Amino acid sequence: MLKPAIEAHDIHHSFGDVVALDGLDLEVEEGTVFGLLGPNGAGKTTLVKVLATLLVPTSGRATVLGHDVVAEPLAVRRRIGLAGQFAAVDEELTGRENVEMVGRLYRLAPAEARKRAGELLERFGLTEAADRRVSTYSGGMRRRLDLGASLVGRPPVILLDEPTTGLDPRTRQELWNTIDELRRDGTTILLTTQYLDEADRLAQRIAVIDHGRVAAEGTALELKAMVGAEVLVVRVEPASTSDAVAVLADLCTGEEPIVDAAGGEIRLPVADPRASAEAVRRFDAHNLPLASIEVLQPSLDDVFLTLTGRPAEDQKEAA
Repeated sequence: MLKPAIEAHDIHHSFGDVVALDGLDLEVEEGTVFGLLGPNGAGKTTLVKVLATLLVPTSGRATVLGHDVVAEPLAVRRRIGLAGQFAAVDEELTGRENVEMVGRLYRLAPAEARKRAGELLERFGLTEAADRRVSTYSGGMRRRLDLGASLVGRPPVILLDEPTTGLDPRTRQELWNTIDELRRDGTTILLTTQYLDEADRLAQRIAVIDHGRVAAEGTALELKAMVGAEVLVVRVEPASTSDAVAVLADLCTGEEPIVDAAGGEIRLPVADPRASAEAVRRFDAHNLPLASIEVLQPSLDDVFLTLTGRPAEDQKEAA
């Protein structure tokens, strides 16, 4: 058994009357990527800030590599790297100066800080732009620089809060490859993301949080198994959606179908792929128009929809 690098037990945090974390429990094993999924306002960023010692929880206890985030904040900060949703870089400095500055904050000697900056700039494909002001960098370049700066001190734990949001596919893939390399080197990574394929691709374990609590946790396969053996996807004219749901409801093995009324799409987990034939018969019997029907393997999107009742795409973390 691998021991946990990150532990959170019964963490609560509120912003006035708004409850961001409501008794959240989490364990992240050393040397793994742990994916954290959740809808807008679920508490993902709040948890990252608690673990990074940027917020003090209202109650509960969290540790990083055995160090309490409240009682031992300096020890925690020495052991983590943090890259948030927005690149925390100084636009008036060059890329090299930004990374060297972080190295000096880690108390590296000037020569070592310069050496480390050169290594990281090369690793993230920024060598040619190293001596340009960051104000001339693209969004993807700034994000890579921010991630590189977070690695200056070779932290054993990295907190990545939606690191690929807004990046082009190529840059996103490059960051995925970097995250894979870091994990293979033994780094522990907590990754919050709005991209379900990202969690599926990178994370050894995934937690879905909603309303400040963990709604479900497991491997991607374990979470998908919660939905059912198959997912029946039916598309109709939006005006017929409510009638179609009434016809199909008892085929659903979950609590209820997931319905996009505006788009005329109904998704429901089913125990048998032959449910599609039964659905067609029912539509014929009730003289309902059917645009399309298909049976798919469950995805993390289906897990997310089943657990939270809303999709993850295009979410921006508010709390």
